[in-house]
Amino acid sequence: MEKSKRKTVIAGNWKMNMTPSQAYKLINEIMPLAENLSGCEIVVCVPFVDLDTVSAVAEGSNIKVGAQNVHFKQTGAFTGEISADMLLECGASYVVVGHSERRQYFGETDEIINLRAKAALESGLTPIICVGELLAERDAGITAEVVSRQTKLVLAGFTAEQVKNIIIAYEPVWAIGTGRTASAEQAEEVCALIRNIIAGLYNLKIAEAITIQYGGSMKAGNAAELLAKPNVDGGLIGGASLDAAEFAAIIRAAQ
Repeated sequence: MEKSKRKTVIAGNWKMNMTPSQAYKLINEIMPLAENLSGCEIVVCVPFVDLDTVSAVAEGSNIKVGAQNVHFKQTGAFTGEISADMLLECGASYVVVGHSERRQYFGETDEIINLRAKAALESGLTPIICVGELLAERDAGITAEVVSRQTKLVLAGFTAEQVKNIIIAYEPVWAIGTGRTASAEQAEEVCALIRNIIAGLYNLKIAEAITIQYGGSMKAGNAAELLAKPNVDGGLIGGASLDAAEFAAIIRAAQ
């Protein structure tokens, strides 16, 4: 499948870091380093309290802004939750859905992730939908089964037109925040598996067009090798996205 047929997306996930004043400083550090880099879509996915600040600074630049979670209802008695329309009005155009930390600490299931992703799409946000296996599952040799099940469940009921407007992020849970990274070959194998699953669910044309990122301790030192793989179309970057120079180096590797 031809990599040139799809968009490369480098998305930083700031997680629960950066107060608005700290976010203001960081986005101002990132922007001049990224302004002449046009070979990929650049996104920063920030805490909700930072959306207004970062969106205002990044407006008119080549940097898009994303959120880190979205509720599956637009209004209602859901104390503490944030709707897709709220995110849009705060300047977000992307949203991370189903990150492994949401699964691990907040009990999110594939079915809930599916509903969140649908709500994002229906409001015009681009969801970055995360899938990936635990270390025990990889060691047990069931990575393919786990990732296949997750992919099918999070996309359940999606039309072909909807799938054209999503991003899948393969993030092996054992490589998130641990310093461990899947090898380029391991990342390619699972990203290719996901693409083949989508081809089976929909068709080859849609599978060829969908962006599949790798997430899991991607950094400047390994980004080029990972991004060179034919089925790795970008990265969902955690800790490295909090360092402007490191994040810019990853973006350059995607050129």
